[in-house]
Amino acid sequence: MEKTSPIRLLLVDDHRLTRTGVSRLLRDEADIAVVGETNSGEKALALLEREPFNRPDVVMMDARMPGIGGIEAAHQIRADYPQIKVLGISSIATGVVPSQMLRAGALGFLTKNIGVEELVKAIHMVAAGQHYVSPEVASKLSLDPFNNTRKPLFDKLSRREMQISQMLTDGKRVSQIAEYLKLSPKTVYSYRYRIFEKLGIRSDVELTILAVKHGLTENIRELDNLPAFHTLAG
Repeated sequence: MEKTSPIRLLLVDDHRLTRTGVSRLLRDEADIAVVGETNSGEKALALLEREPFNRPDVVMMDARMPGIGGIEAAHQIRADYPQIKVLGISSIATGVVPSQMLRAGALGFLTKNIGVEELVKAIHMVAAGQHYVSPEVASKLSLDPFNNTRKPLFDKLSRREMQISQMLTDGKRVSQIAEYLKLSPKTVYSYRYRIFEKLGIRSDVELTILAVKHGLTENIRELDNLPAFHTLAG
């Protein structure tokens, strides 16, 4: 009987402890090989471009990371490397993050409180081109499945608007976002205005409160990074 090659897995998470923990959990799995790890979506994309003959079969990626984040990185992997499967992971089990990650092209989504058996099962299913979603996430995604008229609030935003929303809720200033995304500050302000208009809000504080409420971020302490009256003119 011909021996099959192990599933090649790339770990992408901004927390070293998570990457180390996953690597150790998978150490005894003969049919899964962790071939690399990195701490951002940008570095993952650079790695895939830099090593065309050493690409993974599955990228296991945290949905919420500084920079472009896992959602935008999943979009780009799906567009540029359709043969590579993405498995999303997050400590956020509800709200917009799981649905956005799956819509971005991830075949699976896990929460960070799973056990090794579920982790291994998910990696195998995603590598085979099948979908896998943690039961905890699936139960939230299936709430009111027949009500298609009430879409999540953040679904009103475009991909770029979602990306900038995440950066704003991470405490980034317009000047920082502009430099990072290679846009003019005026363009970022325009995006910011449209985000506020679509969501019916007037400040970065309100945006962060909405992000917490709708599961775009889980850390209310992000509010500490924002001035109390940081409005459109800020």
